[in-house]
Amino acid sequence: MPLRDRVKAAVQKTKALPAKARALPAKAKALPAKARAAVAAHKQRHAPSGFEFAFADRVGQLRPDHWDALVAGHGVCFSRPYLEALETAGPEGMKGHFALIYRGAQPVAAVACQSLFIDGAALPARTEPTRAKAVRDKGLAKLRQRILICGNLLGWGPQGVAFAAGEDPRALWPGVAEALYRIRRADKLFGETDLVMIKDLSLREAEADEALHPFSFRPFETEPNMVLELRPEWDSFDAYLAALKSDYRSGIKKQIKDVEAAGITAERLDAAGLRHHAPAIDALYHEVHDRQKMRLMTIHPQWIPTLAERFGSDFRTTILRAPEQGKVLGFITALKDGEGAIGYYVGFDKEAAATGLPLYLRLLYALVEDAIDLKAAWVSLGRTALEPKAKLGAKPQPLRCLLRHRIPALNQVVKALLQVLPEPAQAPKRTPFKPTKP
Repeated sequence: MPLRDRVKAAVQKTKALPAKARALPAKAKALPAKARAAVAAHKQRHAPSGFEFAFADRVGQLRPDHWDALVAGHGVCFSRPYLEALETAGPEGMKGHFALIYRGAQPVAAVACQSLFIDGAALPARTEPTRAKAVRDKGLAKLRQRILICGNLLGWGPQGVAFAAGEDPRALWPGVAEALYRIRRADKLFGETDLVMIKDLSLREAEADEALHPFSFRPFETEPNMVLELRPEWDSFDAYLAALKSDYRSGIKKQIKDVEAAGITAERLDAAGLRHHAPAIDALYHEVHDRQKMRLMTIHPQWIPTLAERFGSDFRTTILRAPEQGKVLGFITALKDGEGAIGYYVGFDKEAAATGLPLYLRLLYALVEDAIDLKAAWVSLGRTALEPKAKLGAKPQPLRCLLRHRIPALNQVVKALLQVLPEPAQAPKRTPFKPTKP
């Protein structure tokens, strides 16, 4: 390089020095701030929250009036009939944990948890052969341990924490963190529980991310819950169809006719009929469940019949029956949830569906009809098969979870693993309804 160019480059470097020098004090100042934040978070994690608690292995062991008052309006899966059904016919190996959080004598929050043993390799993986996938699979393969889940493994949506009306959730989340810590510590006789998850928080609970960050909880997104709003004027399935654009409506009618042309009928079962068909329904459930990428638990064969007996007319089961020997080819269930309904479990004959019969879609249409019959204002369709649910008019409701490991160093591993989890599927945008008149 000519001498003139070398001198010019040296001058430019000299001019840049003051800017770099000014940046150094700012970075130096940031380090103590981060250190102070880390120390403050450590103290918060290891200090009582100031709340008082009542813990139980069964919801019936807590004060029923306090529990009922806190969970009112928070969903049927918080109700004592549902939780007691879970105790009677829940999945094998799953243990219930419940807590009431008090400020003095005043109950301010209810917490419902479940714990079980999981294999981290069962978590969904990326399909493409990437270095991130290899790191993820190697890390998750070591995560074979008990996990404590604040929420409901047999459902979706925010079903783990119910705050009292008028309370500021940001002030109560530290109490929830302490409750989860004390549940985990008290349960050591059943095995060390290292992972703690707060399952399926909605956008309305965004304050949990900030409130629980000092406790090393890290968020990750899941697939959205698809919810179909049902208009008051839809007093029948035909009224719902009439509100659809012609191409959407004709597609649904054709699929229903295709199923009927095969001699398959849709029938609603009562509790006695459900008991009679329980083995067939359990087999159809496994047809779908056993093919899922992520299976943390499997329902008990008596779970669906137990729900039918507990909730009576608020629980609906519709089956698809074949003409030959009355074979059941599919089923779907709906549970009334306050002003809405939950499309709960579904199963269908994969071999019959492979012939071209739209069994799954026919079951979805039966679910909409059941929800309308239950006079529901909305129906939750779950977070799989996003495309056909969007065509029904359902809209996505984002959900996310929070996860932490009891060992601080391994929380960095958890953080890294969450960064390489597959991106959750996003619901396509569809506008199946005709424009409403102003």
